Amino acid sequence: MLRVGYIGLGLMGKSIARNILKAGFPVVVHNRSRAAVDELTAEGATPASSPAEVAQQVDIIFTNLPDSPDVEKVALGENGILAGAHEGLIFVDNSTIKPASARMIAEKLKEKGILALDAPVSGGDIGAKNGTLTIMVGGEAEALEKVMPVFQAMGKSVTHVGEAGAGQVAKAANQIMVAAQMVAMGELLVFAKKAGVDPRKVVEAIKGGAAQCWSLDVKPPRLFDGNRSPGFKAHMQLKDMGIVLETAKEYDIPISSTEENTKFFRQMIEQGMGELDNSAVVGIIEKLAGVGILD
Repeated sequence: MLRVGYIGLGLMGKSIARNILKAGFPVVVHNRSRAAVDELTAEGATPASSPAEVAQQVDIIFTNLPDSPDVEKVALGENGILAGAHEGLIFVDNSTIKPASARMIAEKLKEKGILALDAPVSGGDIGAKNGTLTIMVGGEAEALEKVMPVFQAMGKSVTHVGEAGAGQVAKAANQIMVAAQMVAMGELLVFAKKAGVDPRKVVEAIKGGAAQCWSLDVKPPRLFDGNRSPGFKAHMQLKDMGIVLETAKEYDIPISSTEENTKFFRQMIEQGMGELDNSAVVGIIEKLAGVGILD
């Protein structure tokens, strides 16, 4: 049985680690704060005091961290994964980071005989809890073959996109679409409300047609219940859009609509809404229109 390590037990990481544990894999966990570690330890996981200590005990080690510098530090820094690594270890990053960072980490680890996969996920906290995530993978097929049984405990769709960094390019593309859907959904809800039509009825009318998408299926019921708690936090959406914009600049790619959508999420953070769900971007549109969807 493969021994699995998981570092980063936040909103999604904890649920992913739990599903791996439920699938029968021995799991070693580490996190900056202890509460999530203690919770999973009570369910059968083994705690570790550092990334190096995790790496020493496992065959596959996952990270799920906020941003590129965090992953670089945990993977390559003092008392990090590289410090405790052994030949044959496979590193898998579920974080959303810059493709260039993913490539750099993979190169550094390969020099020490460690294969790396960048494997960002999509599906939010619901997908993480239910084990139905979409997993986008960059890296060597040899590593993916070995990790696949663990991926199958995490998600319903696993796609090998290409070489190192390709998974992160796919995730950035995913976030372009997510941002567009969240802003468009907010606009259509406010549009319907201010035009004097029940937005609930509008959603029901259009979600079976050409407008159908995951966002329209999942998010409106939460918003209509007055629930704007995360899911996927707005400040993380903005972080991801920063990766998109930086990568687009690196490759000289025109993405004007994405730049406009990013402004809405920037306004959310500026107005103290960064801890809300990314669908709560409707709040910015409500303020601009002077009407709330629940008014």
